[in-house]
Amino acid sequence: MKLSGALMPEKHEYMNYWEFIDRQTGILDKKEQLKLKNSQIIIIGCGGIGGAAAEMLARMGVGKLRIIDKDVFEISNINRQVMSNMNNIGRAKTEVTQEELLSINPSMTVESFNQELTDENVYEMLNESHVVVDALDNLLTRIIVSRCASDLDIPFIHGAIHGTMGQVTGFTINTPSYEELFKLPSHGEELTPQIISRIMNLNKEVPPAIGPVPNIVGCIQAFEAVKIITGKGTPVMAPRVLMFDLLKEEAFSVVRF
Repeated sequence: MKLSGALMPEKHEYMNYWEFIDRQTGILDKKEQLKLKNSQIIIIGCGGIGGAAAEMLARMGVGKLRIIDKDVFEISNINRQVMSNMNNIGRAKTEVTQEELLSINPSMTVESFNQELTDENVYEMLNESHVVVDALDNLLTRIIVSRCASDLDIPFIHGAIHGTMGQVTGFTINTPSYEELFKLPSHGEELTPQIISRIMNLNKEVPPAIGPVPNIVGCIQAFEAVKIITGKGTPVMAPRVLMFDLLKEEAFSVVRF
């Protein structure tokens, strides 16, 4: 099911884009901001990581977001997923997220797809995007998306969490691939039933999650996307990975895999 829209509520018709992003003009100049305004970013997953990434990109003035998720909000999401609350339990994550994004930035376009991403629709979904934001919790889907992004020459920003730990890095055609960097059994192989079975055996655990961690990952991914699109700063790219553990005093580091 596809939901799309950029309808601007009447009460927001007065919104001036440049006034909206005024406080960041000392960081991004007008040319860089226009690159962001004219960009399309796809976020795969609208949970803890994806919700935070989507909200930050909307607030920074991205022109178009495409969001994909097949799930509905549950009570157990509330501890960490910023788009969830007791009033939207049972509603599609994409529908709720689209509404929230347009209430934040009604000048943007949001396309939402309440469906699963598969090897049959992935190329259509990623096509024409400038950056792919990985907010997935499914290893097989992440492999499928990372391969498609590489084939289409679209930067792929990976993010993941486990407990109090998070990691973020980017992949392009000029870096090691996602599967290569993390030494997955699928690297260099066709996704045969045997390979898929090995991947699924690596992805059995449902990791613990606490509120700040996925939101930090999503916020960092959003800023990495801005760096890639605008050319401002230096993105963290494989084989380097930004990692953190909020339980540690020196929580953040960039390591080389």
